Amino acid sequence: MYETLEIVVEHGVATVWMNRPDVHNAFNAQLIADITAACRALDADDAVRVVVLAGRGKSFSAGADLNWMKAAGEASVEENLADARKLAGMLRTLAEMRKPTIARVQGAALGGGMGLASACDICVASDKAVFATSEVKFGIIPSAISPYVIRAIGERQSCRYFQTAERIDASSAKEVGLAHEVTAAEQLDAKIAEVVAALLAGGPKAQAAAKDLIRAVANRPVDDAVVEDTSRRIADLRVTPEAKEGLDAFLAKRPAAWVPQR
Repeated sequence: MYETLEIVVEHGVATVWMNRPDVHNAFNAQLIADITAACRALDADDAVRVVVLAGRGKSFSAGADLNWMKAAGEASVEENLADARKLAGMLRTLAEMRKPTIARVQGAALGGGMGLASACDICVASDKAVFATSEVKFGIIPSAISPYVIRAIGERQSCRYFQTAERIDASSAKEVGLAHEVTAAEQLDAKIAEVVAALLAGGPKAQAAAKDLIRAVANRPVDDAVVEDTSRRIADLRVTPEAKEGLDAFLAKRPAAWVPQR
């Protein structure tokens, strides 16, 4: 279905493989369109509980395709704006999926690749992974990815890395909050399986509500409006069939109905 992606769905987990290994899974117009369409389709598929974003070959994603960037440099401002909107739309579509998303970073995640890792809810990296916001080396800025990278590593770290374009190794990525887990390369998939198992134990509607809650509450003062909003959110969820099933399953010491049976 997708020219630049391979999608594998097993036991409620969809692994979206970026499949341009010869160019280190660099972005071009087709990859941007394919990721956008795949995220929308998987978000609408009730059989899919978790989405893992991964890259074929030795790199996760090296960011923008150099040929695509060169063409952009020769295009008009209006044409560049149209391309930039598509990239920004793809990242937003990924970041706002209702379902949990995991970035599987086995190698380089540079520029837009670091943006993809930041836009996912969870980042699991191998000890061979390396990250960078490398855009200033090309005379540009990490504009479309900035909301997600700043959310992941904060303003202070972004002030450094947006300007220096330094490479960030896996251990440093964990220290600054970009990677949640770092593991030996041969243990990467096992670690992702652990995280997936934890996600599958949670209620899917509750997880979607949790993601929406974070967007609503983050960086806001705890005022009357926030207190009222959070009170209403939990009150509404407590009376849902999913919440009732979760409590019944806990009391009966059995798996909840949403936990996949293997």
